[in-house]
Formats: sequence, structure tokens, C-alpha cells
Amino acid sequence: KVFQSRGADEVRAVDEVSFSAPYGEIFGLLGVNGAGKTTTLRTLATMLKPTAGRAWVAGHSVADEPEAVRRSIGFMSSATSLYGRLTAAEMVTYFGRLNGMDTKKIQQRMDELFTLFDMRDFADRRCDKLSSGMKQKVSIVRTVLHDPEVMIFDEPTAGLDVLTSPTIVEFVRDCRRRRKCVIFSTHIMEEVEKLCDHVGVIHDGRLLAAETTAALKQRTPSGRVEDAFVQLVEQTDGAKTNGDNASGMNGGRQENR
Repeated sequence: KVFQSRGADEVRAVDEVSFSAPYGEIFGLLGVNGAGKTTTLRTLATMLKPTAGRAWVAGHSVADEPEAVRRSIGFMSSATSLYGRLTAAEMVTYFGRLNGMDTKKIQQRMDELFTLFDMRDFADRRCDKLSSGMKQKVSIVRTVLHDPEVMIFDEPTAGLDVLTSPTIVEFVRDCRRRRKCVIFSTHIMEEVEKLCDHVGVIHDGRLLAAETTAALKQRTPSGRVEDAFVQLVEQTDGAKTNGDNASGMNGGRQENR
């Protein structure tokens, strides 16, 4: 995905990223802020049109079957907004209807999820009166209400308190138990250790590694995801710096080759 702005160089937000995420597993997309995680996920969710390349979600082409992709996914971001004048229950009901659910099914799923996330006390409170943790719960419930087969979570625990975050983590685990395909974007190493079966390390828009969490840990003597991540990033940045320096020393001779 390339972004272009008037009077500025193009920005390659995602550059030749390729991975697969199977059902019944959690694929973690790990990277610092600005690495390309959100752009990748928004492209898979058909919110952004890719500049080049192909992608399939639940067997549907992102480019050719965007509506089928949207019916198959639940997409949730830490930056997702709510309609402030709607109550939590109204917000969830609205999105249930957008996903073609009937009233009985919406109510059944709401009862189940509001109990799971301990939301009954604020179900009838307007969204603009909710705390950040409450809003995040509403966002997650509206995302998964239609029980999609593919779950895409973009840093779902960002900004949450220590009581709310474990609830979200446990729900993501439950998605795996129910054989969902889960893509989980984060920059929190502990979440990767707890949740992810496979990990893709993304940096400056490029995928540096895509392997099992166990294999990633084996890259360093410490056996820690954080150390493996830092090692990959530093090696990439170091190679890039050396390449830039070599280009500068060669001057115009490189252009003539």
C-alpha cells in the first residue's frame, strides 16, 4: 500500500507483506507504532484499497469480493469510535441489524456477550458517558455480535485498565477454542507470549519474519519474544544504514550501473 501526498515523496506503508493465518489459531502481527500493522489490517478488511498485490479472507478476494469479505469478518481497532448519543445496547443492536441479524438473534447474542463482558450495568447508558474501558467492551461486542469466522483485532487492549484487559485477552483465547481465525495486532510482547501461535514481525512496512512463536523465541539465547523482536529490527535497521552509506560513498557511479 503506497500513500501519495501533494508535494511529498510517496510513503510505502506496506511493502510486499505476505502471510497466511489458519482457522483455530491466533496470528500475531507484532510491530512498533507506525510499522504498518493497521494499514495491513485495514486493507484485509477492505477499508483500504491495496496499491498492488492480492489477498483472500475466508476464501474471498479482497479486491473482487469486498462485501463477502465484510460479511466474514469482525474488525475492531483501539481507534474505533462509537455514536455518543446511542446507548451501549442501541449501539450493538444497530450493528447487528447492519449485519443482517433478526431481532431475536440480536437479543440472544447481546444477553450472552453483555454477561461475558460484565456490561449489564451500563447497557442503557449513552456511549458518550462511558469510560474508555466500557467503550472498548462495546466496540468488541459490536464487532463479534454476528459471530464471524475471521476476527481482526487491531491493538484491542490499548489504553485499557488492568481489570478490563484480561477479559479481552481471555475472549481472544475463546475465539481460538471455537476454531475462529484470529489476527491480533499488538506491540505488547506479553500479549504475544500469552496468545499467539504464529507471529509476523513487521517493521517499516516490511515483514521481517512470519513463524511460530516458539521458533521466534529460539532466535535468541534468552528465549524471549522481545529479544527476538529487537534483534530482527536492529539487524534490519543496521543493514539499511550500511546500504545507505555505501550508496553515498559510491556517489553517481551506482546510478550508471
